[in-house]
Amino acid sequence: STSIETISRVYGAQAVVISIDPKRVYLRTAEECVVGHVVVELAATQAGPDGECFCWYQCTVKGGREERDICAVTVAKAAEALGAGEIMLNCIDMDGQCNGFDHALMTAVSDAVNIPVIASSGAGKEQHFADVFKSTNVQAALAAGMFHRKEVEIESVKKCMASNGIPSRTWSRPAN
Repeated sequence: STSIETISRVYGAQAVVISIDPKRVYLRTAEECVVGHVVVELAATQAGPDGECFCWYQCTVKGGREERDICAVTVAKAAEALGAGEIMLNCIDMDGQCNGFDHALMTAVSDAVNIPVIASSGAGKEQHFADVFKSTNVQAALAAGMFHRKEVEIESVKKCMASNGIPSRTWSRPAN
C-alpha cells in the first residue's frame, strides 16, 4: 500500500494533506492537449502570453523548478481515492505575484474532488480572500508573504470576509 493509504488508515484521512504545486501549460485550442490532462478554459483576463484561452495544470516538483507530465486535477483525484483528506493547491504561476489566487485552477480541482481544497499562492490584499471563496468551491485559503511583510493584517482579512458574508474563525486574546 502507499504512504497515503497507510497514514489515512492508521491516523485518519484528516491527517493526510497533499500539497500540489502546478503551473499552467497554455494551449491555443482544447484539442491541442495530450489525452489524460484536464483542459481549463481561461477568462480573457487570464489568457496566456500569446493570447491562449486554454491551459492544463502541470504538476511540478522542487518548488516549481521541475515539471512532470501529469495533470494536477488527476493527481488530486488520485490522492483522494487513496485516502487523502485535503488538498493544498499552490499555483506556481501566481506565487509571490500578489494578484490573487488562480480561480481557474481552484475551480478545476475543487469541482473534481469531494475533499476540502485549500487555495494557496497569489494573495496580496484582503479582497483576494473574499474573491476566491465567492468564485470557487475551496474550503480554505492561505497566505504567508503579505502577513510576514506586514502589508496586510490578519484581522483586516477577517473583516473583509465578514463584510462579504463569508464566515471565518474568531479569536480573542485571553484576559490577563
